[in-house]
Amino acid sequence: MAQLLVPEASSNSQPISSVISSRSHIRTLRAEPFMHKTTAKMSSTATVTRAHLENKLALAKRCSREATLAGAKAAAVATVASAVPTLASVRMLPWAKANLNPTGQALIVCTVAGMAYFVAADKAILSLARRHSYESAPDHLKDTSFHGGAAAAARPRPPAFFRP
Repeated sequence: MAQLLVPEASSNSQPISSVISSRSHIRTLRAEPFMHKTTAKMSSTATVTRAHLENKLALAKRCSREATLAGAKAAAVATVASAVPTLASVRMLPWAKANLNPTGQALIVCTVAGMAYFVAADKAILSLARRHSYESAPDHLKDTSFHGGAAAAARPRPPAFFRP
């Protein structure tokens, strides 16, 4: 059995068995990398607990599942919507009959389905992220109403895509 060597600052190398003396040390390094600290201090008033992180992870998993389903639905609709005219044009149009072999037809349908999947999934992820960031925002940031008055007359109105 070959011995693994651990490089040191000096030119001498020693077997790894002398560096790691017990299996419990290996188990600690491999299985428990994040179990040493259960809370991380963000500021003087806020702490991140393990339950908060697990809640965030569950929320992210749910959002990705919803986005996957939205993408799959969009891909199914796009497949039908692109396959029908593609197959009909190959049977009716002389140019399509001469130039679109079955591989080209499949490439058209698959490209449209793939694009629809990623566009719908990305749109769902962005809308869910926007909704969840709004829910967790402080109250003074949730008030997006435009207040008129003397202060509002001094500055120009924001473009339409910034208004709620």
